Amino acid sequence: MQTKLTASLNIDFPMIMAPMFLVSNEAMLKSGMHNGIAATFPSLNYRNDGELEKLLDVLNEEKSKLTVKGTYGINLIVQKTNPLYEKHLKICVEKKVPFYITSLGNPKQVIELAHSYGAKVFCDVTNIEHAKKCNDLGCDGFIAVGQGAGGHAGPNTLQVLVPSLHHHFPDKIVIAAGGIATGEGILSALALGAAGVSIGTRFIASLEATVSNDYKNAIVSSKMQDIVLTEKISGTPCTIINTPFAKKIGYKQNWLERALSNNSQTKKFFKMWVQISGMRQLEKSVKPGNYQTLWCAGQSVELIDDIVSCSEIIKRLKSETLEASAKMMEIFRVK
Repeated sequence: MQTKLTASLNIDFPMIMAPMFLVSNEAMLKSGMHNGIAATFPSLNYRNDGELEKLLDVLNEEKSKLTVKGTYGINLIVQKTNPLYEKHLKICVEKKVPFYITSLGNPKQVIELAHSYGAKVFCDVTNIEHAKKCNDLGCDGFIAVGQGAGGHAGPNTLQVLVPSLHHHFPDKIVIAAGGIATGEGILSALALGAAGVSIGTRFIASLEATVSNDYKNAIVSSKMQDIVLTEKISGTPCTIINTPFAKKIGYKQNWLERALSNNSQTKKFFKMWVQISGMRQLEKSVKPGNYQTLWCAGQSVELIDDIVSCSEIIKRLKSETLEASAKMMEIFRVK
């Protein structure tokens, strides 16, 4: 399949394995690359000195050996509240990361440095206003984060967000994210005008993911109505599985937390504290035997029935997309 995304990233299939905090790992990235897609990870998965540099060296070497068109990219939280942003960006530029996904902030610095050596930058957006700002800064495209996405989901449906982005910014690559876990979903996103898709939740239920079996099994057993939004993890609404622990701690910040988040003198440091605290909670949650279950996931859990290898997931998605395309051609074929 050839789209603007496959041409831009030099990949065989228009799909990104989405960056997932505490889930994305080296084995998953390698599998994605060897299966002809773009595999990504959040830089914050590698917070200790030397970890990020080591992984990027491994990925660059792996990429040089590929016999198919595959690649990798990195997700950077560009908010000022990310204490590792500047450090991680510098490392990524030195290692010449092929492409970037930016989230939750101003991507100007990333775009300028990435473009200095030919890398691409796609910005997470949930509305046209944010997209315009990113467009004016010269981004290469958008990750259209719609309803049903895992993590920081957007409020708008992909059926409206993708065509709207395509209409307002026809020269930009649009990648659909949210609620996609089947080939039919991929085909529908392409029909809306997307040049590709970003899929995350499906890969949590993979053999390569090193999260607890309880987390993986919850992905398989949960339904779309089990996904809720919480402000407790990062201060920004985030989708999680509605576990008993999530219900116990609630989904909204209390009045004091909201006041500290909005006060001009305290918001930067308080938001940083909330995010660091949330990261620690999530880190505990993905480990076996922990009752503090805060498990990020999107509504596509409804469509996930088993735990298999990343390679098998990708092969299925490719096959399903072609099958769905053939069915549509049959429907519209003139007798």
